[in-house]
Amino acid sequence: MPAVRRSAATDLALIASFAGLVAVCAVLPAIPVGGAVPITLQTFAVALTGLVLGPRRGFLALLLYVAVGLAGLPVLSGAVGGLGVLAGPSAGYLLAFPVAAAVAGAGSMLVRRVSGRWQVPALFTAATVASLLIVHPAGIAVLGWRLGLSAGEAVTAGAVFLPGDLLKNLLAAVVAAAVLRAYPELRRR
Repeated sequence: MPAVRRSAATDLALIASFAGLVAVCAVLPAIPVGGAVPITLQTFAVALTGLVLGPRRGFLALLLYVAVGLAGLPVLSGAVGGLGVLAGPSAGYLLAFPVAAAVAGAGSMLVRRVSGRWQVPALFTAATVASLLIVHPAGIAVLGWRLGLSAGEAVTAGAVFLPGDLLKNLLAAVVAAAVLRAYPELRRR
């Protein structure tokens, strides 16, 4: 297999490609759950980006995605864009994505030597830590603030996303393990 040469051009192409993947997952039809924030595939793409690209490139890919969306391109959930998104109840989730990708990527780097049957569980753990420590707390905090919910009500409203995010994290771990097996140079610093 050809080696992935580390260069600025390669890094830029990977960052832009994964930002595009997040955008595609964001504009696919969402699943309404009766609340103000629907379920999308964005968190799958955020986890996959971090797991495959690592902390630095994962962070930059999601920062690019968020910046392009806030600049007005309709790449955010619901095919919208612009600064007005920051006034909505899902702003906390959106703003947490770059940090979550970095955390998942850092976890992926920590488990890079794990192989075989333990690779997918290790990658799943890295993605889930990013979800539980970064995405959900930030998302729930802003959701509660924007909708005027008590802390308990906000946690209950945010809990509806946990089962789906666990499934998306598992899928991201399976896909990331396959990608990293096919292109092991992606993991090297």
